[in-house]
Amino acid sequence: MAFKDALLQLSSYPEPTSAAAIEQAVVFAGALDARISALTFKIEIPTARNVLANTLLDIPGMVAAERQKSAANAQALISTFKGMATKRGVPHEQIVESCTTSQLAAIVTEHARMHDITMIPIGEQATLQQYVAESVIFGSGRPTIILPEVPERSGSLSFDVVGVAWDFSRAAARAVADALPILERAKTVRVVTITQEKTIDTNHSSADLAKHLAFHGIEVVLEEEEAAGRTIGQALKEYTTAHAIDLLVMGAYGHSRLRDFILGGATKTIIAHPPSPVLLSH
Repeated sequence: MAFKDALLQLSSYPEPTSAAAIEQAVVFAGALDARISALTFKIEIPTARNVLANTLLDIPGMVAAERQKSAANAQALISTFKGMATKRGVPHEQIVESCTTSQLAAIVTEHARMHDITMIPIGEQATLQQYVAESVIFGSGRPTIILPEVPERSGSLSFDVVGVAWDFSRAAARAVADALPILERAKTVRVVTITQEKTIDTNHSSADLAKHLAFHGIEVVLEEEEAAGRTIGQALKEYTTAHAIDLLVMGAYGHSRLRDFILGGATKTIIAHPPSPVLLSH
């Protein structure tokens, strides 16, 4: 399945998504000949029901200022997005909704279910964005791309070198299947298995995956990387940097307990600090 309808979630509060992250997403959509929809929010902040606090601290005034900040950021984000998409000739639309921060993740996830792929920028202190990403990854049924707010390497997003984190699991197989439109465009596909960190239960070898991808016209480089005392997440981050990976493809591990997500270690590490754009599937 080709990616024809992409979604980009933009954060308007507490800090706006960077222009660099917006540009990455627009370039990604353009490279895939996809339409891109930007989704952002005017955040509604409830007013405290405490007469004394309202009187002493002017809580209503503070809340009004924060609401105005979010609304202004949302407007600026949409303007930046429209300018970049128009300049690059990428078909686009803008969606602005109003909600509280507690409602945001569920609304983004619902939108994601009606798009081929969703892009979510993650910053250094983007705790809310991480929660949104987790919700979309595990709740949308669609692949998700995590974009670092500030790319570690300069230059536009490309698919020249794509890495695949392969451990023979269901999640990894799902990610490979979801990423086929990108793998078919890549100049180099590196399939890496991190060893000596956990037991990999399989009767097959990575060569079987290479054979499968060859039927799609995709030639791959097969590699094994020893964990050497590192976690899988840290090993993948260092591998991505060392081999100048433009996009990392990996399965996401985790499950929900009540309203909280219990993440696998590697998934948590990568979502918190993506070393490059990362495509995750569950």
